[in-house]
Amino acid sequence: QVQLVESGGGLVQAGASLRLSCAASGRTFSQYAMGWFRQAPGKEREFVTRISKYGASIYYADSVKGRFTISRDNAKKTVYLQMNSLKPEDTAVYYCAATPRVVDVTIPKGYDYWGQGTQVTVSS
Repeated sequence: QVQLVESGGGLVQAGASLRLSCAASGRTFSQYAMGWFRQAPGKEREFVTRISKYGASIYYADSVKGRFTISRDNAKKTVYLQMNSLKPEDTAVYYCAATPRVVDVTIPKGYDYWGQGTQVTVSS
């Protein structure tokens, strides 16, 4: 069982940066791949990025590639999302998620545990 708590969201202007954190509880954090998803009002939850258990494999959605960076610190049981050059279309609730599997890495059903989300709002 893993419990996830996101933090770091906020209101920023376009072009600014934010760093989201997702702190996990439990003793087996390193056994889970971690993902970030986001959901804007009226839209489906969409994949942002994913990092494998020890960070060797990382995927990004095309919409954030080159601007966002995912990382993890297994000793601190935390995954991070550094978001640079933010755009108004990045506005959404951002969720971190955990999965022990290696398939379905870009869709919500591939993840077993979810945080409560943190709001990111980017003004133009």
